[in-house]
Amino acid sequence: MIKIAFDPIYAHELPENHRFPMLKYELIPAQLLHEGTCHPEQFFSPKSCTKDVILWTHDAEYLTKLVDQSLSASEQRRIGFPQSELLVRRELIITQGTIDACHFALESGVSLNVAGGTHHAFADRGEGFCLLNDMAIASNYLLKHQLASKILIIDLDVHQGNGTASLLQNESRVFTFSMHGATNYPFHKEKSDLDIGLSDGTDGVTYLSILAETLPRLIKDEKPDFIFYLSGVDILATDKLGRLSVSLADCKERDRFVFSLCKQHEIPVVVALGGGYSPDIKDIVEAHCNTFRLAMDFFS
Repeated sequence: MIKIAFDPIYAHELPENHRFPMLKYELIPAQLLHEGTCHPEQFFSPKSCTKDVILWTHDAEYLTKLVDQSLSASEQRRIGFPQSELLVRRELIITQGTIDACHFALESGVSLNVAGGTHHAFADRGEGFCLLNDMAIASNYLLKHQLASKILIIDLDVHQGNGTASLLQNESRVFTFSMHGATNYPFHKEKSDLDIGLSDGTDGVTYLSILAETLPRLIKDEKPDFIFYLSGVDILATDKLGRLSVSLADCKERDRFVFSLCKQHEIPVVVALGGGYSPDIKDIVEAHCNTFRLAMDFFS
């Protein structure tokens, strides 16, 4: 059975200025259950990630600041949210959800997190709405427990995975691949193992062509035995922050292509959702739900 990590903290529990960006995390499971794509027993609520696991990736001083709510005003501005105990608890749950999903993916081929993809978090700081880097933490978890020997992170959010690149730059067993808007946030890019910067206005045909030229070769050359896939939907033409011109259908085709390669090569994959900032929440939810629908089609 394909298992899905679901953060039990609801948008209405958060401060008012946090609610809209968090609303999708309630609506996505509701839609998947309503249409019958997923069933209640597939969803699980993770516990909080433990301190020792986080410290394999993040600095102790930074974690203490998060837990003690002692971030400076400038550190909070860099993250984009004022600090709150609820947000930290949510981030700890999301991170554990990605770790738990690794175990489920090893059993069923795929597992998904209705959140995660917090790729702007660095060892000593958060940025861009990201406090802890769930995929970097989960990668180190897999390596520490000898559950994977070579990991490929496929980051297709419109924003470069700068925190992920920095955190894993000296870990040869993890290959970081980020395809993102060249002139979009973050304005200072870190160096992933492979970065592909896309011009503003890149359309779906061009986007899919570049991905088709790149990803099969990466899998052939790197021979990963585990994949993380950050399936951000801020590549959509409707996205207010994305600056690309990718259609909903082409975004769906992107997911189909990634899953087809994982299935073909029998590589377990954990999916986290990443960004999506279209003004109409329906566009965000539909694009994310397509990722889940395709995962069910390929791996059920």
